[in-house]
Amino acid sequence: MDVDFKKYHGLGNDYLVIDPNVRDVAMTEANIRLICDRNFGVGSDGILYGPILDGDIPKLRILNPDGSEAEKSGNGLRIFAKYLFEKQYVRSKEFQIQTLGGTVSVQVKDDVAGMIRINMGKVTFVSDEIPVAGEKREVVNEALDVNGVDFKVTCLSIGNPHCVIP
Repeated sequence: MDVDFKKYHGLGNDYLVIDPNVRDVAMTEANIRLICDRNFGVGSDGILYGPILDGDIPKLRILNPDGSEAEKSGNGLRIFAKYLFEKQYVRSKEFQIQTLGGTVSVQVKDDVAGMIRINMGKVTFVSDEIPVAGEKREVVNEALDVNGVDFKVTCLSIGNPHCVIP
């Protein structure tokens, strides 16, 4: 399989940008798993597949290494915004990107250094919106026992679920 890609790093995450306007690659679960595999593929935390240009707002598919699709990724969106700006898909320093989780607003603060601000929307701590099992509640500093070890966890979603263990 021939794949044209750019690899970017952002705050500990590495993503591959695969631009379907350069060379379209079938984003099947098997292909995604192979491409993201760190031993037999290129290796990455995921694939940023886009821009998909079928309207005024460029669309992005955020693909996890297991082949599933994420709604949002802060680091992934900043990386993709830099790519869009560098490749002149967008010319304004303020623009939007459409994801599975909705539309996000972007501000390019410094195009040379890649300082980019993303408005991810509102965070939720409500269990059934994350999702977290059990009764509906805010999951903040909640006790979690894992094999006899106690942790205090906070669960939240900002388009994709997070469990924070301080």
